[in-house]
Amino acid sequence: MKRSLEQRLQDGTVIAGEGYLFELERRGYLQAGSFVPEVALDHPEALKQAYRDYMNAGSDIVLAFTYNAHREKMRIIGKEDLLEPLNRNAIRLAKEVAKEHPIEEALLGGNISNTNLFDPNDLESKEKVREIFAEMVQWCKEEGVDFVNGETFYYYEEALIALEEIKKQGLPAVITFGLMGENILRDGYNVEEACRLLSEKGALVVGMNCFRGPHTMQPYIVDIRKNVDGYVGALPIPYRTSEEHPTFFNLPDGGCSCHLPLETTFPTALDPLYHNRYELAEWAKEANDLGVNYIGLCCGASPAMLRAVAEAVGVETINSKYSPDMEKHFLFGKDKTLKQHNLSYRLKA
Repeated sequence: MKRSLEQRLQDGTVIAGEGYLFELERRGYLQAGSFVPEVALDHPEALKQAYRDYMNAGSDIVLAFTYNAHREKMRIIGKEDLLEPLNRNAIRLAKEVAKEHPIEEALLGGNISNTNLFDPNDLESKEKVREIFAEMVQWCKEEGVDFVNGETFYYYEEALIALEEIKKQGLPAVITFGLMGENILRDGYNVEEACRLLSEKGALVVGMNCFRGPHTMQPYIVDIRKNVDGYVGALPIPYRTSEEHPTFFNLPDGGCSCHLPLETTFPTALDPLYHNRYELAEWAKEANDLGVNYIGLCCGASPAMLRAVAEAVGVETINSKYSPDMEKHFLFGKDKTLKQHNLSYRLKA
């Protein structure tokens, strides 16, 4: 029988695979800029494969790719008529893949996110945000998700509205914040305080996702863990953010030899700024030892990176059989039948 999210959290660390947005853009199925997941309708087979790749890399969850699939984003691209079909199809495709898990059916996660519409000084914007979340969570409920992930909120109050709408449908909620460069949520809350409040109001998991790499997210995760009695989640981006540049929105690349179309490397020139999988694995182990219960990666993460994270916290994934093994490599291997004249050339190649 499939365990619930809460049961899995009670049993140990839950791995959450995200990063579809950048991964599907990289694969050629999503437009950078608008970042609307039309792939759910245009190329459902490509979306199913992305779901499958992250699940096979260790994710306990197949998260429906409805990030940015809300009414405001669909309005901007002139396709509001596709809003409900896109949401429902993304969930249905995720459900099909979740059932493929050979050991235990993966959890089916619904998804809502920051609307970029919320304005703390505009009551009408708050009402529109609530309407956006209400209809999306209703579709999640009707399609049979196991929980709803509300993510990348940079206003506490918008996150609270999301939690309220999820609870109205009787679904468990995972709520995570995206902390921008000023190191405080845009309506003045410290992220650890905002997480504590949402946990007390009934969110099953609270924490942070996106915007920040491991080094600039982790200090806040430490504070969240100290302030929250419940479950804590952390899903950084796999880019080398720093104290000087704490988010990926303004990461410089001193080695770039071309003229970028934007002032910054975000979002389409971040490639040279990746952490490698071993750095991400070290972070995951540190987060797990800290008591973070819900661990994953966000925008930019590949399945191989997620697999390294999962294995670092003791999870053998479906695709662990493909994890690196240099034993037979002609330059770096240790197999006794390899040629010594090649092995001795390993640092000269």
